[in-house]
Amino acid sequence: MSQTQLFILPDSEPTPAVDRITLFADVVLPLPLPKLYTYRVPYELNDQVVVGGRVLVQFGAKKTLSCIVAAVHETAPKDYQAKYILEFIDDAPVVTQPQLKLFRWIAEYYLCTLGEVINAALPSALKLSSESRVQLHPAYRRDEHPYPLSEQEDKIVDALSTEEGKALTFSEVGEVLGISSFHKVIKSLMQKDVIFLFEHIADKYSPKVVKKVRLAHHFVSEAALEGLFEQLASKAKQLDVLMRYIQRVPVYQNEHLNHRGIEKAALTSSPHLSPSAVNTLIKNGVLEQFDQIVSRFPMDDGADQQMPFALSEGQLSARNEVLDHFQKKDIVLLHGVTGSGKTEIYIDLIKNALEGGGQVLYLLPEIALTAQIVTRLMRVFGTRLGVYHSKFSDNERVEVWNGVLSGRFQVVVGVRSAVFLPFDNLSLIVVDEEHESSYKQYDPAPRYNAREVALMMGTFQGAKILLGSATPSVETYYQCRAGRWGLVTLTKRFGEAGLPDIELIDTRRNVSPGPNGQVKRPTHNFTPELTTAIEGRLAQQEQVILFQNRRGYSPFITCLDCGWIPKCKSCAVSLSYHKHAHELRCHYCGHHDQMPRECPACGSMALRMMGFGTERIEDDLKIMLPQAMVQRMDLDTTRAKNAYQQIISDFEQQRTNVLVGTQMVTKGLDFGNVSLVGIINADSIIHYPDFRAHERAYQMFVQVSGRAGRKGKKGKVIIQTGDPQQPIFDKVMRNDYVAFYEYELEQRREHLYPPFARVIKITVKHVDERGAQEAAIKLVIELVERLGREAVLGPEAPYVFRIRNFYLQEITIKLSREHTVLKHAKGQILEAINLIKADKDHKGARIAADVDPM
Repeated sequence: MSQTQLFILPDSEPTPAVDRITLFADVVLPLPLPKLYTYRVPYELNDQVVVGGRVLVQFGAKKTLSCIVAAVHETAPKDYQAKYILEFIDDAPVVTQPQLKLFRWIAEYYLCTLGEVINAALPSALKLSSESRVQLHPAYRRDEHPYPLSEQEDKIVDALSTEEGKALTFSEVGEVLGISSFHKVIKSLMQKDVIFLFEHIADKYSPKVVKKVRLAHHFVSEAALEGLFEQLASKAKQLDVLMRYIQRVPVYQNEHLNHRGIEKAALTSSPHLSPSAVNTLIKNGVLEQFDQIVSRFPMDDGADQQMPFALSEGQLSARNEVLDHFQKKDIVLLHGVTGSGKTEIYIDLIKNALEGGGQVLYLLPEIALTAQIVTRLMRVFGTRLGVYHSKFSDNERVEVWNGVLSGRFQVVVGVRSAVFLPFDNLSLIVVDEEHESSYKQYDPAPRYNAREVALMMGTFQGAKILLGSATPSVETYYQCRAGRWGLVTLTKRFGEAGLPDIELIDTRRNVSPGPNGQVKRPTHNFTPELTTAIEGRLAQQEQVILFQNRRGYSPFITCLDCGWIPKCKSCAVSLSYHKHAHELRCHYCGHHDQMPRECPACGSMALRMMGFGTERIEDDLKIMLPQAMVQRMDLDTTRAKNAYQQIISDFEQQRTNVLVGTQMVTKGLDFGNVSLVGIINADSIIHYPDFRAHERAYQMFVQVSGRAGRKGKKGKVIIQTGDPQQPIFDKVMRNDYVAFYEYELEQRREHLYPPFARVIKITVKHVDERGAQEAAIKLVIELVERLGREAVLGPEAPYVFRIRNFYLQEITIKLSREHTVLKHAKGQILEAINLIKADKDHKGARIAADVDPM
């Protein structure tokens, strides 16, 4: 870890030489500031400043920050005196010019600041951290010092005197004194010239270092080695280590191999070798130990292999259609039914793009998908392939970032954050499952949609964009129907596989009248039809996927006597019961409580769990089918770095018979032995207060159904619902996307929703409910004045009206695409928001704008 000690001194203005050019740099600070900030470049560093490189600057009185140089010029700022840049971190850009252009567009389009975009884009390990520290002044001599010190000041001096160059952080000073308010003591010591204050800058990226060993150079000759063997003849353990080294590194054949050596762990971790013998050989100079920086990603996996498949006639035709469209259009939608082989077409098109010398970005909506896709792509593209997602460590993400910069990774597979990588020569962008809401970032800013950002990346870099989905978003299909984008359709599954049969089961038939006219419900959540189907498929050694879009064991518990329901203290939601942890949790803020044994309101023991989530489904299955291996895939079971891969691997290898999951199991996973899919509760997805509810429901039902019968086996899908007359089920059963699209488009046109309007949702937050309402009302007045009454809806409290102790009010803005200049309208919106933020009466209000909310 590198560190820089920077004395914080007052700005000084050296007299410039007549022929000197004074340069200034506009930098992007990782803060939500509306404007760039300008710093002066020290003359001796004029040749080192690079646009896109990182520099250290002092911002405010105490903050030392790393930031990105956005522009270099000779114009001094008019409103303030420019401070000097403290240090240059990079001698080459870490952010490319195409990236800066894209980041500016993101900030403008999504109504946020460039600093927020940079903060989200850069891996944490590329952002330097600073912390104030104190150290004894070099001129301080305790015996000669003229000023008396207090008892507290003496304690700090004693702590700093324990070793030369000792430094304490502010928090450590507080621990030494045993108090929380210690700034007066520090200030007094500084005034007495006993200590000085400096900033410790830590570069958080650290390369991976492995310890290696090699045979000392004077033993490499054949004669010297024979003598060494004779010398170690009586030391069997050391001789074993030397023999193993010679086997692994044949120094007789190639002396250069000895220079590379082998990892020390290859010797010390062997069960047949003694670690102490290895260390003795190093101590005696027979082996040399050295450190080597290595990549966190495999560099040598053999030459790239040929395509492990042949495209079918239908796939070849679709690929050729895509290429034909690319001659005239930059964006093409590949609309193929589930299991039609879209991935193989993507791979073929990627190979074609790489042959032209360009880069390729392959976007996926979920980390779970990368586990399967990467294995397939690695066989084709080898070490040219990079992977980028949030489960990677900071250091791994920096290595991929640098690998894209250096050109090592020509193809990158990643989730939405991969759009921030430093591409500068993109020729193809593939957005798989383009309809997925997972491409949308909700909090914090920038609230971007990776699909839309990818489209703009393609525009800026002249790349072609291929969108793929079995259930495209309404907006995407509308663009194709309007002729703006190309459309290619695959209507048949790959090979001999056919689309699954879909059966609707009315769950109301499971409800029967009980004593005293009470409704008697089944003790579990499986209809007899679904239970029989699961047992039948398992008996045939086939696998089953069950979909329930709610995690946990039970959505809430209640007291049957008084009706008490446990609520979150910070959010306006009930707490969900999680059986594995035996606790109640809030799915919004993470708050958790112990499961009560009795009702805290009335003391009754009659507590009942209401509803069901994936955890309960898993539990019920283990009781019903004790011989089956059941596994669950949801947010609770996939928190660990490699949890996705392990669950998917177990299911692929058929170590798991039944996979229960939330929407994670709906997204493009490919399992050859799955013949049955069950949707446990379809109604909870359909009946949701959102204009996209039916679109999402259709997409989820079709996508999860598509997991069944993909490799020749006839698949079956069972949908449990209490409302089988819903029109959406008919379209799902017929797999008729066009009929669904036309019905949905008519609804959107009638009520002016996308694609006929642009929607911006503004959320006002305040710790006081009345404060949120008043700020929202004032904001609506300002917006109506600028945009008109018909464009502004609200304010109103959302269904969940309090989250993390903040009360919420929502305002929806609908801007007609025909009559509105979007850039001007957004400027008016920002003006209104800034006016409320500047109002002292609403200083506690927080306002967030979400463009194109999902």
